[in-house]
Amino acid sequence: MSQPLTILLAGGGTGGHLYPGIAIAEAVRGMVPDARIVFLCSNREIDQVILKPTGFESIQQPIVPPRPSNLLRFFPSLFETREVVRRALREHKPAAVIGLGGFAAGVAVKMAARAGIYTLLLNPDVVPGRANIYLLPHVQAICCQFAASEGAIRPIYRSKVRVTGCPIRRDIRELPPRQEAAGRLGIDPLLSTLVITGASQGAKTVNEAALAVFASLTMNGWQVLHLSGRDHADCVRAGYRDLAIPAVVVDFTPAMADVWAVADLAISRSGASSCAELTACGVPSLLMPYPFHKDLHQRKNAAVLAAAGAAIVIDDERDAVRNSEKLRVAIEPLLHDADRRAAMSAGARGIAKPDAADTIARLVIDAVQEIG
Repeated sequence: MSQPLTILLAGGGTGGHLYPGIAIAEAVRGMVPDARIVFLCSNREIDQVILKPTGFESIQQPIVPPRPSNLLRFFPSLFETREVVRRALREHKPAAVIGLGGFAAGVAVKMAARAGIYTLLLNPDVVPGRANIYLLPHVQAICCQFAASEGAIRPIYRSKVRVTGCPIRRDIRELPPRQEAAGRLGIDPLLSTLVITGASQGAKTVNEAALAVFASLTMNGWQVLHLSGRDHADCVRAGYRDLAIPAVVVDFTPAMADVWAVADLAISRSGASSCAELTACGVPSLLMPYPFHKDLHQRKNAAVLAAAGAAIVIDDERDAVRNSEKLRVAIEPLLHDADRRAAMSAGARGIAKPDAADTIARLVIDAVQEIG
């Protein structure tokens, strides 16, 4: 190519959309070192928290989710976003636009497709979300984490499906030594570690269930590393002050490689990125799928891991007492059964696709070279 390869990645609003995009961007740079990568993200604070440390260029889109409560804001934000995207396409002249899912992907992918630019959609959940369903007709390829996604996509579009896995960052594929990671996190490398995470923004019901269960659980030989989310950190820290167990509470960290390097067991949501990281790192897990989505896609993600023997699924009932009762029944035997945790770890690795980022990067580069 005479001009540097330029790729736009559209999406944001959560780490679940951005982290796979960062993994793809890293993989593209590994194959084409002078490639120019630009993220078309949302204007939520979390996007800049995640993107700034990477050094990748980003352009904020004013788009907001098209919810009933947002409709008065949505239509003006849609018109403004179209202008932002039109300018980005004109100035950057991308060879490809990759949709990362969610409300911040739709405008860019559709406008790029209309302009004849190669478009690809990342669909890491079993069930496509509304934005992805809307974009299926406009893309050349749909990269899915799970083979089960084929059955959730209309037959007319299934020829576009590529089961690639969900991209994870290179540092998570190559975990640091446990002792080094523990030192950076401020935990004891010799104790077994239970990681609790509700993903990048935290999860109130997961936090509450965990704190409730520790009140009646013996944790001999174990410590807790709790990723609480920024909005919940003060409450979670206060909760641990009344519990006689060693615990470190982190509101947010981009250094998930350190977290998974020390994890012997996890309590987690089952978003697509969390599932990809848990399986790639072989972490046995207790999954509490997010219960508020209409399509319950996290429950379907969790079912794939459970079927592989990698996880136990606990339905989040939104009530801390009921959740803690179910959580205690599931977790107590696991804390004292290293053989079962090892079997779950093997089950997780058995369905992992840690090279997904490289697979997708190669797919995009080859497609662009064939077109150009």
